[in-house]
Amino acid sequence: MLKIAIYGKGGIGKSTITSNLAAAFAVQGKRVIQIGCDPKADSTINLLGGEPLLPVMNYMRENDDDPTLEQIAREGFGGVLCIETGGPTPGLGCAGRGIIATFNLLEDLRLFQTWKPDVVLYDVLGDVVCGGFAAPIREGYAEKVLIVTSGEKMALYAANNINTAVENFEDRGYARVAGVILNHRNVLDEDEKVEAFAAEHGLPVVARVPRSDDITRFEDEGKTVIEGDPTLPVSKCFLDLAAALSNGEV
Repeated sequence: MLKIAIYGKGGIGKSTITSNLAAAFAVQGKRVIQIGCDPKADSTINLLGGEPLLPVMNYMRENDDDPTLEQIAREGFGGVLCIETGGPTPGLGCAGRGIIATFNLLEDLRLFQTWKPDVVLYDVLGDVVCGGFAAPIREGYAEKVLIVTSGEKMALYAANNINTAVENFEDRGYARVAGVILNHRNVLDEDEKVEAFAAEHGLPVVARVPRSDDITRFEDEGKTVIEGDPTLPVSKCFLDLAAALSNGEV
């Protein structure tokens, strides 16, 4: 089972990357789970036809009993099982604790044993790599980390913090950074800046996603580009990365 956490600065395109990668794995015949680990709870929306999913933390706030898997998960495009952790009421509580509570619930529900996925993707906010947001790294849920960045200064700053956080857990046999995904914003010397960052940390640039109006067009329809048109060049980026990960090349 491939277990991959995708980190990056808020707004850098993690959810777009993650959901398209999930869809790419699915069309290649893999059984996939995507878990959104962000209080905005919008990671899986483009796998679900634009319909938001009830986050786990919302259910737990509104009900006295623990939910069943059917109440907090829904299958989307390609059979991808979608789950959103959500977060606390804005201004009240710690969003990171929502991730930990959700992971504990999924263990109680024996999600991985019963659903038997080939691939699990965690879409994780990377602005703050505190205890909760670091759970996919330090609790052994993920084996590999992919860092999404552009050539923008703050995106690279966040990428550096994420890489440092992962390195702090390396001696415990936890997840390792497998590479960097360049999500182009068309800033000056973008490729060179990201390549320099990756080289400094000994990391490969495993995918380069072009800035594409097709992504926006299909997201307006509640779709990934993989669902919208898998023959597009931007779709090929995700399909190639999924194949490389499946084959152990990343």
